[in-house]
Amino acid sequence: MASTGMSDSAPLDPRTALALHPLDPAGRAWLDEAEARVAARFTAVRALFPAVRRHCGRDRLDEHWTADEAARAVLLLALPLDGPPLASELTGLFRHGDPAEQRAVLRALPFLDVSEEAALGFVREALRGNDSTLIEAALGPYGAARLPEAEYRQAVLKCVFYEIALDRIAGLDTRADDELARMLADFAHERVAAGRDVPPDIWPVVRAFPALATLTEKLAAETRAATPDRREAAVRALKALQ
Repeated sequence: MASTGMSDSAPLDPRTALALHPLDPAGRAWLDEAEARVAARFTAVRALFPAVRRHCGRDRLDEHWTADEAARAVLLLALPLDGPPLASELTGLFRHGDPAEQRAVLRALPFLDVSEEAALGFVREALRGNDSTLIEAALGPYGAARLPEAEYRQAVLKCVFYEIALDRIAGLDTRADDELARMLADFAHERVAAGRDVPPDIWPVVRAFPALATLTEKLAAETRAATPDRREAAVRALKALQ
């Protein structure tokens, strides 16, 4: 497969992330107690999960985790469940949670023993919405590795529409293909035809595949358009492609 020039890094498990970027003593003490309570009685997570941010904060730990996301993932890992019971508990937390809680479920998926059917259900639900932070989290390592090709391509295109930086999306270096490049090239042409600039982060994908030649021809034709905005947008796009 042609390289897009983008690479993915596997996320640290949440406990390691919190060990490398420790919570303050009060937050750590609260999380340790909450983890023990969830391990002893799994239904305790329903009250503790929403309370995490208040006790652990929301500081960014690394490129994958914020403090509240990692702490919530720790509570999910403490659930003494697997199979359908775990999926049922996660469904309740996801469906009734706010976006921050939903992001934590999505980011925790690579570390949980939950069925692919259930996990992809959360991913797809997030992708159907219009919250850009949830769309980005849905296209983390779990969703990017398991979504069928057509769904993955549509999700990447949705990220472009929502102006989500593609370097925040997992899987591009291994999953980008001719069809995704064609879709992004068509999007680029539509933007130029509307006299608008093209998001620069789509160019590495387009350049790596044959769609580049067709798009270059279309953009060259747009430089002769009657509308000044179209001509100028085409010139800028061609320059960006060089």
